Amino acid sequence: MKRKEFIKASGTVLFGGLVLRNKSFDFFASKPATQAMGLQLFTFFNEIDNDVEGTLKKIAGVGYKEIESAFSKKGGYYGMKPKEFAKFLNNIGLSWKSHHVLGAPFKLPPGAKMPVGQDGKPIVIPPMRSLQDNMQVLVDEAAEGGVEFLVCASTPIHTLDEIKSSIEVLNKTDEACKKAGIGFAYHNHDAEFHEVEGQIPYEMFLSQTKMKLELDLAWATKGGKDPVELFKQNPGRFPLWHVKDLDAKRETILPVGEGTIDYKRIFDAAPAAGMKHFFIEHDMPKDALASITSSYNYLTKMLGA
Repeated sequence: MKRKEFIKASGTVLFGGLVLRNKSFDFFASKPATQAMGLQLFTFFNEIDNDVEGTLKKIAGVGYKEIESAFSKKGGYYGMKPKEFAKFLNNIGLSWKSHHVLGAPFKLPPGAKMPVGQDGKPIVIPPMRSLQDNMQVLVDEAAEGGVEFLVCASTPIHTLDEIKSSIEVLNKTDEACKKAGIGFAYHNHDAEFHEVEGQIPYEMFLSQTKMKLELDLAWATKGGKDPVELFKQNPGRFPLWHVKDLDAKRETILPVGEGTIDYKRIFDAAPAAGMKHFFIEHDMPKDALASITSSYNYLTKMLGA
């Protein structure tokens, strides 16, 4: 099941010019510490809660250094408090950089069914907190855990009213994050690039907020956008990236390097984007460890790390 389908269903049922490589800023030559390989833990949603510590140690064993957390069946931060989770990650050589939360609850469309896992059984998770209803608590917990960014993973955008309401919540959260000393960003799927009542949601987010963006490069590509052009038009607005690959039909998610997205070209444009951290993600693959290992090996070779 795709990430956006999981978020929508589970949230309801259970609750400028481009500067490329040059002498002043060569992305590949400088390799600052902030360019360490990162992973979005939603990749392991189907299994991580069965063995949180063991799964995280396997991720560290592959070579990953940075983590972006997501939703957990255990609640909280994989069953831990923010400081406890951060401490465990640090002890095994991982750094907690970002955390995903829901913008507002989704309403289940008429006739829609409960989400199910690969075993055919309904996915059961605790009620998901949202920025609409629990903003200050979520901001405070992120700050307590020492993350650099709180990220809105998804929010309702089916109607213009939903988009306007979401923008209000996003702007309030951005201000609250600034007061707490952390960054705030919005993570896209492909729907944000499609017209809703004559408007493009992503364009509204860009023009009506000052928040940063976590660009999911594959979903943006599926939505018909060129990530590099987005960087040119909005320099410095994209400190976070999600990195996954897609087949030629833009239907199947694949490990990075096994699909059709030209990641060499995109990473060459990292300075224009203002990229600080990138997180490999594969939405609920059959073999998460094999997928993240393949992506890690490909990007390590591509980036010359």
